[in-house]
Amino acid sequence: MRAPARGTARLLSGASLAAALLLPPAVTAHAAPADRLPAADGKKGQELPGMPSALDPEADQVACTPASKETAKKQDWSRQRLDLDRLHGHGSGAGVTVALVGTGVAPGAAGLDGRVTAQGAAADDCVGQGTFLAGLIAGTGGDSPRLAGVAPGAKILALRGTDERGRADADRVTTALRAATDAGASVIAVAVALPDRDEELTDAVADARRAGAVVIAAATPDPPRTGSDEIPSRTYWPAGEPGVLSVADMLPNGARPDSALPTTGIDLAAPGAGVVSGGPRGDGHYLGAGASVAAAYAAGAAAVVRAARPDDSADAVAHRLTATAYPADIPQLDPYAAVTTVLGEPGASGGADRAAEPVTVRDTSAADRAADRAGLFVALGTAAVLAVLWAAFVIPRARARGWRPAAAADGTGRD
Repeated sequence: MRAPARGTARLLSGASLAAALLLPPAVTAHAAPADRLPAADGKKGQELPGMPSALDPEADQVACTPASKETAKKQDWSRQRLDLDRLHGHGSGAGVTVALVGTGVAPGAAGLDGRVTAQGAAADDCVGQGTFLAGLIAGTGGDSPRLAGVAPGAKILALRGTDERGRADADRVTTALRAATDAGASVIAVAVALPDRDEELTDAVADARRAGAVVIAAATPDPPRTGSDEIPSRTYWPAGEPGVLSVADMLPNGARPDSALPTTGIDLAAPGAGVVSGGPRGDGHYLGAGASVAAAYAAGAAAVVRAARPDDSADAVAHRLTATAYPADIPQLDPYAAVTTVLGEPGASGGADRAAEPVTVRDTSAADRAADRAGLFVALGTAAVLAVLWAAFVIPRARARGWRPAAAADGTGRD
């Protein structure tokens, strides 16, 4: 594992952490209440509306999430944590298609115009979460380029895995996965998590992986745990399927939110609280949270890796994301390291099962020069030691002879 390279990016002030914790409930009849974007200077942050993951299914009217009237004035903590400004100097995911299975994506949304293909009803995103996530994966940021997604050069294939109100079911997710596979998507991001395993969904995931897609899924559903009752840990699907990268949300300090649903088998953690992105209507911004947000960030990272390393298999890409992650109880996504780190060969199997340690690429000419300098220093040091020893042996003898040559002192006159 790599040592931490960007310590300042790993730490936030207590005020920022507290602000990130004050997120609105994920399920609401309309847009979530306004929250505050943490201020970098510790002062009062900017208010932004929250992006829901679903809408109230019992509402009498179909009221979609309204357009935000607020725009973020600065880059949020998540993009700083993922070092996206530096990552974009090494790749943008150009040429890669990411299939996003969720509430749909508005093709004309700010920062996504011209790079979204939506199948069927997926072009209508009433909830808004799918468009929000698409911005994290492949958005350019529009008028706010520092709010770009991880892979601003990638394309989005929008697929519905939910109904209009954001309720997911296995049949819709299975159909979406098969459509993504048929379309040849390089990366498939599933933003929903189901409580029960489904045989058809299992087969669809396996087919997608055989077709060469990197499949990434939210480790848990987004609605936070409410009340004081303990909820037993369980596996959610398709995150629990073999070969699927299961991604959980984390706070600025690297921990999972207290309200997060417990689960096991998590492969990666990524920012999932106080994250800024756009929506399907207007140019305003929202705050989002949850494992779906974290999965979107991981999908964007996979797109950049696939573009940078087109010959790598899907298993190799998944392995690269986990092997270069920031070391923690749950490895933390590091897109910059995933693109720039040189890994050793994973072994004959070429799969993600075998660990590969990062290797350092050395400038051999520089190493040779360093070795030459070291050799010179050793030689000079040896000469200095020998000179001291010689002086310690000779000078006392010369003093005893009154500084006369040795031949004159013993009377032989011999040289």
